[in-house]
Amino acid sequence: MTEERHVHVVDDEDAVRRSIAFMLRTSGFTVTTWNSGVAFLQGARSAEAGCVLLDIRMPDMDGLEVQHELARRGIAMPVIVLTGHGDIATAVKAMRQGAVDFLEKPFERAALLAALERGFTLLVDHDAALTDAHDAGIRIAALTPRERDVLHGLVRGHPNKTIAFDLGISPRTVEVHRAHVMTKLEVQSLSEALRLAFAAGWKAD
Repeated sequence: MTEERHVHVVDDEDAVRRSIAFMLRTSGFTVTTWNSGVAFLQGARSAEAGCVLLDIRMPDMDGLEVQHELARRGIAMPVIVLTGHGDIATAVKAMRQGAVDFLEKPFERAALLAALERGFTLLVDHDAALTDAHDAGIRIAALTPRERDVLHGLVRGHPNKTIAFDLGISPRTVEVHRAHVMTKLEVQSLSEALRLAFAAGWKAD
């Protein structure tokens, strides 16, 4: 893409906002920072179209509430969720609500840029799908029943230990199945695996 690309950084921590904004500006993006979800929602209707980097844990209004309110208002800016350690289940919920991706802090610059690239692709082409449902179904069909069980646990936002307990197997066995799932689905990250599952119509329950 050659046109200007704008990113809204919504995070209540000043140091985080400044760090991300600097990283993005040096990568060629224009940036607006917001110190709360409430402030962002107040200005979102008139704000420049772009992608939203949305922190999950904020006072007054958390990231999931902000994401839900954006959808309710019909503001179709792609959302990338920023999450701290231990918030994976919440990030999975955000993806079920339509988030493009989630990034666990601290994240690599390359991961952020890749997530934004997906977001801007959607912004340019509203009909673009993250993953074709038919292709997703074909890939998932290649999984064994146990591998599908493990994937379903991941879709529900469960860590390996919980999946192991639910299935009556060891955490190490879950790790092995999880690795096979990633290989067969041809994905590199949990968020990619989740996008495939959601595209295929999988739900948390």
